[in-house]
Amino acid sequence: MQARAELIDSIRSRYYGARKRDKSRILDEFVAITGHQRKYALRILAESQRSTSERPGVVGRKIYDGAVQEVLVTLWESSDRLCGKRLKAILPELLKSMESHGHMDLDESVKALVLSASAATIDRLLRPMREQATGKKRGRPKKKVRAAIAVKTFSEWDDVAPGSIEVDFVAHCGGNLSGSFIHSLVATDVCSGWTECVPILVREQSLVVESLELLRNRFPFPVLGMNTDNDSSFINDSVINYCNSKSITFTRSRPYRKNDQAWIEQKNGSIVRKYLGYQRFSGPVACQTIAHLFDCVRWYVNMFQPSFKLLSKTRDGAKVTKKFHSPQTPYDRVVSDQRVSTDSKEQLSRNRDEQDPLELLHEIRKSQTALASLSTDSSLSQEQQVDLDEFLSQLPELWKKGEARPTHQPKPARTRDYRTRRDPFEGDWTKILEWLEQAPDATASSLLEKLIERSPDKYDGSQLRTLQRRVGQWRYIMAKRLVTGTTST
Repeated sequence: MQARAELIDSIRSRYYGARKRDKSRILDEFVAITGHQRKYALRILAESQRSTSERPGVVGRKIYDGAVQEVLVTLWESSDRLCGKRLKAILPELLKSMESHGHMDLDESVKALVLSASAATIDRLLRPMREQATGKKRGRPKKKVRAAIAVKTFSEWDDVAPGSIEVDFVAHCGGNLSGSFIHSLVATDVCSGWTECVPILVREQSLVVESLELLRNRFPFPVLGMNTDNDSSFINDSVINYCNSKSITFTRSRPYRKNDQAWIEQKNGSIVRKYLGYQRFSGPVACQTIAHLFDCVRWYVNMFQPSFKLLSKTRDGAKVTKKFHSPQTPYDRVVSDQRVSTDSKEQLSRNRDEQDPLELLHEIRKSQTALASLSTDSSLSQEQQVDLDEFLSQLPELWKKGEARPTHQPKPARTRDYRTRRDPFEGDWTKILEWLEQAPDATASSLLEKLIERSPDKYDGSQLRTLQRRVGQWRYIMAKRLVTGTTST
């Protein structure tokens, strides 16, 4: 502000002494330097010329002297070091109590100054004492952390190099966010689709940074940029300092715009939810089991699971036409990309030769079975562990059992052996059976007409469909009795 005032004063003196055409040139120069609007700049330069020292409020007498400060220190300590706003609220009563008990006897002028001091003035006068007492200095307010991070939208991901990743959390809370539960930290490379996951027992800043370092080391190429949502676990100084130390460009998506992180949101469903489901997991044992599952999933998905990648998208009115590249695994995309080093490609090829997809799937199923027994959802079935040979022998017939993943077993159907509505033919069913014994070929419509004639207040024709079902059941039982000699179904 001081430099700004000096600049305005120097240009204003030139502006007042210049001719009309020179004033226009000086005004253009002032607008170019400050960036102000021309009308606003004209109003500033057209003000009456006055130096900074002559402005009111800059130089004045000192109102609160050492005596006032000493009294405030005593009152501050007596209140157990309250902040300025709280001390201002209790100051009249506290001062009155101190005087009534003989602890203070203030001059009226000093007392008036103490009571007239605002909360900000109290904090200003007590700042040196507070800093010395606590050993901490009150720094200037920092700029908002989120405002310091660049925003990256969904339209800015075209032709990015391998190493530009999106990161997100997946909560394994079972639909209840209360209490402690495990989170999965998921990172996916936008270019290749390579995805890495790690579980976190507690979502704490230092653990988040350590997990990000673990994810960074797992990728087969250097991580160049990282994009997150606006979660406070990511938008903080710890993550920003980590990215700066590793030369990683840190960006964030727009709030409430899930499409800015479309790639990681898709992987949250197709990988994390596919293998873990939506149950609640908590505790170190479940966290270790999930970590073992993710160790197998990273090779199984990235090496042996092809995925589609969008080639183009065109819109014609309400119709959207999408075209995709041929399905490829993330491994194939990494190996075919010229921007990945040869050493990384050779290491990946050796890793793929070592991996057995069937053994990986077997380990995944074993981990899912263990998680089914550890989940707080009691509806999950707890299947018995089988070895690899038995698992291989079950594969040709496994489809007959339906869902093969233990973490996604459907809840058992509840058998209903009770009525949900009152029987409309209660008290008259015996009579209906007598009519059927006399005339087995009688239709339900004719039987209902007899019931209406007999009880017009009870029946009105809306019970026809129910009576048709009952008569059909009776005829089926009679047919079984004639064939097998029994009434069992």
